[in-house]
Amino acid sequence: MSSDKHPSGAPWRNFYGRFKGKGLRPAQETYLDEDLGKLSPGPVGWDVNPERHAIDLQSLFGGRPVWLEIGFGGGEHMVHQAARHPEVGIIGCEPYINGVAMLLGKIRAAEVQNLAVYPGDVRDMFDVLPDASIDRAFLLYPDPWPKKRHHKRRFVTPEYLEPLARVMRPGAIFRVATDISDYVRQTLEQVPAHGFTWLAARPSDWREPWDDWPSTRYEQKALREGRVPHYLTFRRE
Repeated sequence: MSSDKHPSGAPWRNFYGRFKGKGLRPAQETYLDEDLGKLSPGPVGWDVNPERHAIDLQSLFGGRPVWLEIGFGGGEHMVHQAARHPEVGIIGCEPYINGVAMLLGKIRAAEVQNLAVYPGDVRDMFDVLPDASIDRAFLLYPDPWPKKRHHKRRFVTPEYLEPLARVMRPGAIFRVATDISDYVRQTLEQVPAHGFTWLAARPSDWREPWDDWPSTRYEQKALREGRVPHYLTFRRE
């Protein structure tokens, strides 16, 4: 194995979040053993090594529009959208294996069929997504990295936004939800600088959630602790 590759075939990258938390319940272990492989297609349709294959989205979702959720947490939003929009295919990326296990349980309960799961860093997914292939992307309550010296770890930086812009088709929608005011500031500075237009005409456009928004546990925690959620919508130009 070369020193600049992950065992998956993806380049080695610094990662600052958690991969695993407290022990999984037996049912969650079962979900990972029985379901994750089926929802994470093999080398023909899914490959994190850009030197071999890009993702065959036609095979994966049968030509449906493709949405991308970046860091799906426990998966409640992703499953809600999949059930509400069976006409699209949704890829979710989440390196935290406990969150992946939670999502798999929700998928079983909801019996949705239009999801794919990558249990890893979204940057690996960017490596293999075709240009202009994503119709909608979600970044919902991302890790705020509140210390100033850690702001470069946030998603809303060129390392992430440049490949995101590449894989999103012109006219595609990018939604960002956060309860951290400084994250709002950085988002409004950086996202438009990478080929997106902020779609806001009035205060309610960022103060009120989207019509198809299910309140998540992260939002509920923010509200309990007195923080104000912001809902930012951008269009890829």
